[in-house]
Amino acid sequence: MNQTHKITVIGSGSWATALVKILCNNLHQVTWYLRNEQDITHIKQFGHNPRYLNSVQFDVQKLNLSSNLEASISSADIVILAVPSAFIHTVLSTLPKTCFKGKKVFSAIKGIVPEYNLIVGEYLNSQYNVPFEDIGVITGPCHAEEVALERLSYLTIACSQISNAELLSSLMRCRYIKCNSSDDIYGTELSAVLKNVVAVAGGICRGLGYGDNFLAVLVSNAIQEIKRFVDAVHPIERDIKDSAYLGDLLVTAYSQFSRNRMFGNMLGKGYSVQQAQVEMNMIAEGYYAVKCVIEINKKYQVEMPITSAVFNIIYNKKPARTEMELLAEKLA
Repeated sequence: MNQTHKITVIGSGSWATALVKILCNNLHQVTWYLRNEQDITHIKQFGHNPRYLNSVQFDVQKLNLSSNLEASISSADIVILAVPSAFIHTVLSTLPKTCFKGKKVFSAIKGIVPEYNLIVGEYLNSQYNVPFEDIGVITGPCHAEEVALERLSYLTIACSQISNAELLSSLMRCRYIKCNSSDDIYGTELSAVLKNVVAVAGGICRGLGYGDNFLAVLVSNAIQEIKRFVDAVHPIERDIKDSAYLGDLLVTAYSQFSRNRMFGNMLGKGYSVQQAQVEMNMIAEGYYAVKCVIEINKKYQVEMPITSAVFNIIYNKKPARTEMELLAEKLA
């Protein structure tokens, strides 16, 4: 057990729940911010999150549960953000601009802050003056549902200050979690954003009746599209075949646990965007991400046929079958 570092996890969803579970393996106590007081009461009484991953049982003695966001951040030296990107600005907007001073802040969000069209790291730097060396990214390939089942999973922890990545990696490694460290915060974060868009595309194809043969072509083209985009935005030497990029794409595009794939599958079957969102009762990050990526790409003009097809279906209300037939002609 380790209690040299004080960690706060912000968020109440499945990924936040999984991260708290992982950290409880190595820490005597983890501060967990949840907005809903009823959820806090439930966890204290029954030892599990009533809304997400409720099979995960916690030793409540290890949890410092709080609905006071500022106090939760103040008590920590490492803060992990695990709130959907669509809500992160609203959640943090009441905080003083100095709230993260002297702290290491890691994003587990895998999305773009829509109000600013910024990845979370850039948002933290511009809005809260967090130095880039104190900003990190937690990415996969990893689904919260498999963490709950304690199936062997891999995380990539990225930070420009590699010692910070290695620090958090050491606090998260356990019997069923292995961690790799990276200094590519832009590439890992942008790749995590784009793989959600690709998973929506894969789900749409599945809903339309396309098979595994076409999905394999879609995904192999998608990793090339991701490489073109991340290399344009942040051109450094990186191996796109590493698990942080290709592995995360594969698990999101193929897994039964992928909410983005599920969302796309509903669209392919004829659900409207609103019907799919209501039915899922979960956030599909790809819905928000694709609009932001299209806006960002106005600057870089990268060829992104898969992203464009998903955008046309979701936001331009183009027929899914027509768009996918047009996309199929562009893939190789």
